Amino acid sequence: MQNILITGGAGFIGTNLIKSLQGNYTLYSIDDYSTGKKENEQTQGYCIYIPKDINDFDWNLLDKEALNVDLVFHLAAKSRIQPSFKKPEEYIDTNFNGTFNIVHHCAKYDIPLIYAGSSSHHSGRFKNPYTFSKDLGEDIIKLYQKHYSLKASIARFYNVYGPHQLTEGGYTTLIGRWINNINNGIQCDIYGDGSKRRDFTHVDDIIRGLTMIMEQNAYGYTFEFGRGKNHSVLDVAKMFNIKPNYKKDKQGEAQETLADYKLAKDILGWKPTINLKDYVKKYRNNR
Repeated sequence: MQNILITGGAGFIGTNLIKSLQGNYTLYSIDDYSTGKKENEQTQGYCIYIPKDINDFDWNLLDKEALNVDLVFHLAAKSRIQPSFKKPEEYIDTNFNGTFNIVHHCAKYDIPLIYAGSSSHHSGRFKNPYTFSKDLGEDIIKLYQKHYSLKASIARFYNVYGPHQLTEGGYTTLIGRWINNINNGIQCDIYGDGSKRRDFTHVDDIIRGLTMIMEQNAYGYTFEFGRGKNHSVLDVAKMFNIKPNYKKDKQGEAQETLADYKLAKDILGWKPTINLKDYVKKYRNNR
């Protein structure tokens, strides 16, 4: 049975990944629980949860004589754009320095790595500190691929939603935050005029893409995992049948995101299967 390590394993995407892998692998999760949740820990199957910041973990334990890790999914990161303007040093420290340590030791011990990139890459690396820090993570991977024989692929995610998404706090995304607000009778806000368009992707499609990279040993690529169709924020408000409150636009955000998943389709045979409209309709019918 293979040993797989997931950084950020108590977070939104990490939890869904662990649930999909349990029973077939020995799993290790590293999470500092800054946004990951204790209640996300999966007790069925075999997963060891290690409460550590990725910058404080001894990555020499990846050695075959220690944790005996066969693959690393690197999902841990300081996320979201707006908080990155307030504490850019934390984003650089986690998303670059933390990623560097993982990349270095994966190359050292010949362990394949699958890295969670960001669709914000396409808005320009200097758009905000978050995007810059995630791009630095991609850069160090490409450097180690070229000079140190690192086996790795990058998977960029587009506006992920679904089970275990954050619903409160400064790190929520639009879908999770609005569902929480609707459930609790709180006003839903739009920042700007609502014309920004986002490619919303269900977490099940993301997990399927990640596991396909692993199962097919598809390393050396940068995959885009998105729906390939976007919606304006105002369109999403209409799906939820809400009248939003308009606020001043936020800095550093792209006007539009839209995935081109052709490479993932050609190499992996992957394509998205879940529509946001169907998800919202199911939510509204079950309220």
